[in-house]
Amino acid sequence: MENLPVEVIGNILSHLGSARDVVIASVTCKKWREAWCGHLQTLSFNSSDWSMYHELTPNRLEILITQTILQTRALQCLKISMDDVHEFSASPVIAWLMYTRDSLRQLHYNVRTTPNFNIFEKCGRQKLEVLVLARNSISGVEPSYQKFPCLKSLSLSFVSISALDLSLLLSVCPRLEALSMISPEIAVSDSHASMELSSPSLKDFYVESFGLDKFVLEADLLENLHLKDCTFEVFELIGKGALKVLKVDDLSVIHLDIGENAENLEIVDVSNFTIMWPKFYHMISKASNLHRLRLWGVVFDDEDEVLDLETISVCFPRLMHLSLSYDLRDGVLNYGLQGLSLLMNVTVLELGWTSISDLFSEWVAGLLERCPNLKELIIYGFVSDVKTHEECQVFAKFTEFIIQLGRKYMHVKVEFEYE
Repeated sequence: MENLPVEVIGNILSHLGSARDVVIASVTCKKWREAWCGHLQTLSFNSSDWSMYHELTPNRLEILITQTILQTRALQCLKISMDDVHEFSASPVIAWLMYTRDSLRQLHYNVRTTPNFNIFEKCGRQKLEVLVLARNSISGVEPSYQKFPCLKSLSLSFVSISALDLSLLLSVCPRLEALSMISPEIAVSDSHASMELSSPSLKDFYVESFGLDKFVLEADLLENLHLKDCTFEVFELIGKGALKVLKVDDLSVIHLDIGENAENLEIVDVSNFTIMWPKFYHMISKASNLHRLRLWGVVFDDEDEVLDLETISVCFPRLMHLSLSYDLRDGVLNYGLQGLSLLMNVTVLELGWTSISDLFSEWVAGLLERCPNLKELIIYGFVSDVKTHEECQVFAKFTEFIIQLGRKYMHVKVEFEYE
């Protein structure tokens, strides 16, 4: 240990995570103290790391953080996350940002702060690559001088911002690749509650717990789109066909349009969503490179609509991982299993039920016959606490069916996930 360069020791300390652990380790000897002061890259203050944080007053905590930060000279990553109990004053926070602005590359800040201040004016914009901001507000973005030439990842959680400021913010981040918004409070100027965002460099977009009448996203290079727990009348993606991953979870939308962005789709993951299958299928039908399709807990808008395997096997020949879970009905089940085309490349099959019936066993058997190269079958199910005699009989039949299935498909690994 004595022969380790101080740069290496600084790297070791940076990987400890918790600021408390770093401070304790730094008193090992003079050399480690030197590494702490001159070569520490990462410092994290998180209320979940140390119970004493909860016993300190906000003022005392501000002093502790100030004393710790001012002993460093080369911080590249600063993380401060405190629970709802704490609320910091703006003055010390501004001091931390001003002190680290010449070296900081990552800033994670999740503490309520009063009075509100424009964090973009104080942080080091020239080198910042990652900004994770929560429980604060953003206002007065000035594109003429507030530029982030190196920012690649931006995450906003429970942040208040106007649609105009958000649009301007994206315009001053020419290298932005990942944008995440969780429960944002976005003020729109028009009565129709619509918003348009544009980013020529954006590759990954995630939005959760958000709603608007109309949301238009223009991102030519977007590869990953994830919409979760959102409500839109219209969501429109304008791009140039770079989209590879589409995830939709608990989305309420009247019109979902990804334009001509389906050709390069590799993963489509839809859950807890009311789906108009003909329209949705038309949207993704050009995805000949699709290798994973997940339709979980979906509800068909028209009870006569059906997800037929023939269409899936013909249009998605490279499909390797198929996950299906939706209500089964006798007529729909028979129609869905019609056809002769095989899912030749499917090696993993995930199937689930919300209420088990004899139809489920028939469905599983039919799907297995269509997947000659299957290696793994995973069955998800819900088991109620109180079971009637009829339910027990259905489970008994299903158990017998699985035993017979295992004998027939001995090369297939079968797993069960019950809740």
